[in-house]
Amino acid sequence: MSDVIQYEVKNRVATIWLNRPHKRNCVSPAVLEQIGIAIDRAEKDNDVLAVVVRGRGNTFCSGADLGELVGPRLATTNDSINLAMVSAQTYDRFYSCSKPTIAAVEGYAVAGGFELMISCDFALATTTARIGDFHIRRALFGGAGPIYRLPRYIGIRRSKELMLTGKLLTGEQAADWGLVNDVSAPEDFDKLIEDFVAPLIDKSPFCMKITKMSVNRGLDADTQSLITLETLACNVVHQSADAKEGVEAFLGKREPQWTGR
Repeated sequence: MSDVIQYEVKNRVATIWLNRPHKRNCVSPAVLEQIGIAIDRAEKDNDVLAVVVRGRGNTFCSGADLGELVGPRLATTNDSINLAMVSAQTYDRFYSCSKPTIAAVEGYAVAGGFELMISCDFALATTTARIGDFHIRRALFGGAGPIYRLPRYIGIRRSKELMLTGKLLTGEQAADWGLVNDVSAPEDFDKLIEDFVAPLIDKSPFCMKITKMSVNRGLDADTQSLITLETLACNVVHQSADAKEGVEAFLGKREPQWTGR
């Protein structure tokens, strides 16, 4: 594995570590590729019965590397669509993986990190976690899960509250909202993960696979249409003047000046 993603297996549980702590584990196209390689590796390993995804440096994932959203890399509509599709397809592998996937959230899980979290079957968090969609704060649009996963977890009103305000929830609030399954103090987090995973890895892998697939298919009857809609909407937003201003303001460490275009 690349050093930006670390992969380890212990007691039949694969852990995928995002390893860019100096950038709060933000995700670039190269990191997305490595995440995809890691989840595929876990899927193909018959000795792995569950997958945990975590972030080094007490941060889960702060979303996309905004430095990658300016300049020639995303100069065209086609560039934006391709990136959105890669993100959606990569994160969907955690949702469609035949093995249970668990997002273990410390620190920030925002924007793309939030999308990765809600793509997993389960989420655990520390009390000090900060969780939310966040895209709208930079006039961006989440292209990898919010419109077709989030309302199914927490309902349309709370989904709109997160997506339209950009508010962040603590780990405890996220548990109250139904976004995470359980929460602990940071010093107890490793134990929480171990205890949560234990009843998932002593079951029939075949039964686990079929049960998970059946539940997912029952909810996702028309997901492909929603993915297409979300990808196109993501592109339209990302090509706006406000999106470019939001990114440039972030990189320039200043407040954005919106024009509504």
